[in-house]
Formats: sequence, C-alpha cells, structure tokens
Amino acid sequence: MSSSPQEPRIAGLEALLQHAAAQGNAPVERWDPPYCGDIGLAIRADGTWTYRGSPITRMPLVTLFSRVLRRDADGKTFLVTPTEKIDVHVADAHFLAVEMEVRGTDRDQQLIFRTNVDDVVTAAAEHPLSFKRAENDGLKPYLAVRGRLTALVSRSVTYDLLERVTEHDGHTGLWSRGAFFPIPAG
Repeated sequence: MSSSPQEPRIAGLEALLQHAAAQGNAPVERWDPPYCGDIGLAIRADGTWTYRGSPITRMPLVTLFSRVLRRDADGKTFLVTPTEKIDVHVADAHFLAVEMEVRGTDRDQQLIFRTNVDDVVTAAAEHPLSFKRAENDGLKPYLAVRGRLTALVSRSVTYDLLERVTEHDGHTGLWSRGAFFPIPAG
C-alpha cells in the first residue's frame, strides 16, 4: 500500500524523532573497555536477537542492547558498556528498516525509515543507502544507521523504495535529502 508524499506512514513519527533527539546515543565509540569474550549473543538475518540460540523476546531488552551496539573497523560487532565488551554475531545487518515515510518529491524528497528497534533515520549523505547482491542475484538495500551499524531494508519497504526509483545523470537510483543513491546495474 502506498501513501501520498505528505501522508504520515510511520505511526508517531514526530514523537519518535523528539524522543530520539532527547535520548541521544550512548557514546560507544569513545568507550574502550576490556574484551570479555563471547557469551552467545547473536542477531539473526531476520533481526531476531538470540542468547545461546534462544530468541530474546523482551523488546525493551533488545532495544537497550541495540543502544550499546558497536561495529569496529575490523567488522566485528560488540555490545559495549564503559566496563565490558562482548561479542555479538550478526548474520546480515544489525537492524531491519521496517517502515518508511516519504516527504517531498524528486530531489527534495526525504526517505525516513524506522528500524525494528525504533531508530528513526533519514537517508542522506551521512546515512547513505547502499545495495548488495543477494544470493538470488537480486539487490538488497541497506541503510547506514549510526557508526558502522546498518539496517537491511525489509522486503515490503523495498517495494515502496522501488516506486521512488528515478534516473539521474545516466544512473538509476533514489533521492533523499539532496543526495542521490545509485542502484548498481545488473
């Protein structure tokens, strides 16, 4: 189902944006605690967090963990506090982009995403969209959320994205907040 460019799709978007601005993110990039090992935390490809193979079903706990998640330059992901650093195995992406709202049109449009842990991120130069080849030779869109953490754009949201694809300087892609994100050719 598609909405008009000005019709809000993400329930409570303004409240989520205000809450995110008030909360801020934990300064995980500045923390350098000792490594404490692997206790069995993982994020499955479908976004489910697990502990020793069992799903973590308490969403407030998952959200709390997501706020202290960090991916280091070597590609490894950790749950980080000021006093410890623990492995988190990630099957695909750290989050899922589960909703999208579109504001404006053409070059002025903004693609605003909500993740499965209620991060609200507008695709822009500082939060780029990227595309990777899937096993079935299709493309999977990803959104940079914070630090080196990414969200896989869910299938239903990907269909909404495809409705927004346009041409620019001989490339197919998407506009958001003045940035053009090219989609790689087949």
